[in-house]
Amino acid sequence: MTITQPDLSVFETLESEVRSYCRSWPTVFDRAQGSRMYDEDGHEYLDFFAGAGSLNYGHNNPVLKRALIDYLERDGVTHGLDMSTTAKRGFLESFQNLVLRPRDLPYKVMFPGPTGTNAVEAALKLARKVKGRESIVSFTNAFHGMSLGSLAVTGNAFKRAGAGIPLVHGTPMPFDNYFDGQVPDFLWFERLLEDQGSGLNKPAAVIVESVQGEGGINVARVEWLRALAELCERQDMLLIVDDIQMGCGRTGAFFSFEESGIVPDIVTVSKSISGYGLPMSLCLFKPDLDIWEPGEHNGTFRGNNPAFVTAAAALQTYWSDGPAMEKQTRTRGEQVEQALISITEENLADVKEYRGRGLVWGMEFHDKERAGRVAHRAFELGLLIETSGPESEVVKLLPALTITPDELDEGLRTLARAVRETA
Repeated sequence: MTITQPDLSVFETLESEVRSYCRSWPTVFDRAQGSRMYDEDGHEYLDFFAGAGSLNYGHNNPVLKRALIDYLERDGVTHGLDMSTTAKRGFLESFQNLVLRPRDLPYKVMFPGPTGTNAVEAALKLARKVKGRESIVSFTNAFHGMSLGSLAVTGNAFKRAGAGIPLVHGTPMPFDNYFDGQVPDFLWFERLLEDQGSGLNKPAAVIVESVQGEGGINVARVEWLRALAELCERQDMLLIVDDIQMGCGRTGAFFSFEESGIVPDIVTVSKSISGYGLPMSLCLFKPDLDIWEPGEHNGTFRGNNPAFVTAAAALQTYWSDGPAMEKQTRTRGEQVEQALISITEENLADVKEYRGRGLVWGMEFHDKERAGRVAHRAFELGLLIETSGPESEVVKLLPALTITPDELDEGLRTLARAVRETA
């Protein structure tokens, strides 16, 4: 694929140096549909990034787009703070009937603001308010957001350093298999909790991702998650599952924790909950935890009504027919896994490991800089993939759940070529 030099001057001179994804993909995108993006020169890219997991149903999904256009054309309320609107009612009823009730989940729904990190901040604040304690336990290689409270429970040293102040009241513990199976699960954690001389303040809550996305596609075993839930119950700590990137069907089931059979006390949801890439997030919690005073946690843009419209349409379109969406995602995931097996066998000396669930997969290389080279070559070949892990050592695959088998095969062939050509 031949790429002419794009005009990036306004971005490079006016936009802050904090920009990141545009450095990996130095072109000017113009339009997108399904699993394809197109730059202003007409070059086509297959998208295995999906808005960092915000576009599980693809770009400009026609069903969601139609619902959004119809709503806007009839002058539906766009900005509503937390006022009651028909759009919010439509979403709440759809969410209750298609997500919560079929899974026998009792959660209350809170709209904390439009971003994932705001949902995490609300979850942490609520846990501390309920338990009357300050400490929160998180896990190695966790990522929960870029605002200060979320950063305090995030593991990445580079991201934490950006805070500019001490990040306090958070304690990291080893994630599943952090010691390569050499240490019994939660041995250190339980010892600290039970030892009056450990120096660990009694935590209000534990926050965990069942699959760590930014941390390198680290998949927690269902047995580990169950043991964590039991530990939290024994020790009077709330369990928060951060499902911002791995929820909304990414791992197969609507919530990533469903396979383990646990029922977290609090769940954070964002990214693909709107279905269309519109900002929206939820903080879900058991009814007995709902001790908020009116307005105690709020935000001007917590009532993004166009997002409610597309969210309801997404639920009705993709989650109203029982397990069909989940089965499709698992089938597509098996297709990815088979391709990664082939790539690994072809590059045994280079590939350290591949891992994933549903339609989130990672491939780690012994050479920690290799993932970046693979992603760069993939872009040159017309495939958008990112890297993850504490040293960006993992190639991360995050295609839309609606991607076709042929598109998936095309992207995986491109990935295999990129790996070969960066050897």
